Amino acid sequence: MFNQSTETLSTQTSSPLLTLSVAPAKVLRGLEILAQATDAIASLGSRPLLITGEHTQSVTQESLQPLLKHQRLQIAQAFYTPDCSEASLKALHKATKEHKADVIIGIGGGKALDTAKLVAHQLQLPVVTIPTSAATCAAWTALSNVYSDEGAFLYDVPLAKCPDLLILDYELMKTAPQRTLVAGIGDAIAKWYEASVSSGHSEQTLIIAAVQQARVLRDILFQKSVAALKEPGSVVWQQVVDATVLLAGVIGGLGGAQCRTVAAHAVHNGLTHICKGGSIHGEKVAYGILVQLRLEEIVQGNQLAAAARQQLLKFYAEIGLPQKLSDLDLGDITLNELQKAAEIALAPHSDIHRLPFQVALEQLMAAMVSTTAPVEGRNHISLTPVVNEGE
Repeated sequence: MFNQSTETLSTQTSSPLLTLSVAPAKVLRGLEILAQATDAIASLGSRPLLITGEHTQSVTQESLQPLLKHQRLQIAQAFYTPDCSEASLKALHKATKEHKADVIIGIGGGKALDTAKLVAHQLQLPVVTIPTSAATCAAWTALSNVYSDEGAFLYDVPLAKCPDLLILDYELMKTAPQRTLVAGIGDAIAKWYEASVSSGHSEQTLIIAAVQQARVLRDILFQKSVAALKEPGSVVWQQVVDATVLLAGVIGGLGGAQCRTVAAHAVHNGLTHICKGGSIHGEKVAYGILVQLRLEEIVQGNQLAAAARQQLLKFYAEIGLPQKLSDLDLGDITLNELQKAAEIALAPHSDIHRLPFQVALEQLMAAMVSTTAPVEGRNHISLTPVVNEGE
């Protein structure tokens, strides 16, 4: 197990102290492990506040609350709604203080876990993460994304530490729709394409390690995803769940922000401002990888990126990840909507600027509408045949 944080001080006394939040303090994983994890939860506090989404309410009532009550813990439950938003956070701060909670437990998908982590961070309380799907690595990371009430990405918040306890119960994860694991595969495989382009030439030891772990993660997903999706709950399925939830988190922990998100996540962030809720996080990120690779072709004439894109398109077809805008329920996108998403992806503090080249608005828009194009090298693409002209 990694230490919770690694601190390195340069021999140059003027250099800043660098802190990495690499991993949760403790990870418990296994079949029906939740029933065995209550002692570990109780060691963190006696008045837990459970933060979850309304869809996960039955899980907490049937599976978790009886176990915690058996430990004689004083439980309260609150919902993040409608999103991991500033309004939700404000309401949850109030609920935490009213209950006099001394530990936060997040249970659910990525947004429930991000909300729980951020509440705990802001109120300086320990936090437990219990993912109910393998859709993201949010259960692991020292990061929370904040959205508007309508689900549009606003900003992310680096946290002081990774969770104090992560509980990965395969039996609980198996109850999630298969679509969530497919999305998790899309989110996780992005680590290689983003980390390698932003950090592949780094000489820093931990960043080298993070990039190589991202390559290993990609290879595991290429080799095992199809078999895993055919056999939910199997050993190979558990290995893919570990890859999407745990190994993906390790990469961000070792490599930091530059190994975590680049253009694929920037495109996701832009899309959240125009999507109407038909697609989920990892699906938009998976599409964003294709956009990033297409940018490398358009801007640099990079034929290796072209070959990688074709390889991904075949893989996406096998497991059901989106390949183009229409697969994200954006087949009727207008030129104005496309431009809005692209402008947000190119905002001054966007992760897209970790690319080793400058991207113009027209180039990004062209890449977004040509993710399934044949290999053509450096070229100019017209938007008008693909995108509606209307407002």
